[in-house]
Amino acid sequence: MNAFKSIAATLMAGAALLVATGASLAEDAKANIVTVISSSDVQTQGMALILSLQSKAKDADVRILLCDKAGDLALKETPKVEALKGANATPAMLLQKAVGAGIPAEVCALYLPNKGLKPEALMDGIGVAKPPVMADYLVAENTRLMTF
Repeated sequence: MNAFKSIAATLMAGAALLVATGASLAEDAKANIVTVISSSDVQTQGMALILSLQSKAKDADVRILLCDKAGDLALKETPKVEALKGANATPAMLLQKAVGAGIPAEVCALYLPNKGLKPEALMDGIGVAKPPVMADYLVAENTRLMTF
């Protein structure tokens, strides 16, 4: 009978360890989302930023990379567009909201040199992506890539 109790205790300890490990794995499985926006379309930019904000609200680790025409959203002097219906904000306003929510946002490394601009032209809180660092995020486990 003592052998049975010993086996039962071992099985219960193992089950408890599996439950604890499962909880730890669930926490480690937090989604990493890299949102790449290159579209010049205002609605596409807006939806990309809304989805990034919603993902952050669901506790995902989100990063935003702005390339090509979408890089213009990061400029201190953004092009004038009307607020999107349903969002009551322009894409530039949504980008500012994302940065304010703690979402790192960067322009592609090629953006500023090809626009003839310096980093000072960017809004506060917007950086310039470093390809090796961005590549680390892209290949990280649990990373999902959203491209717009």
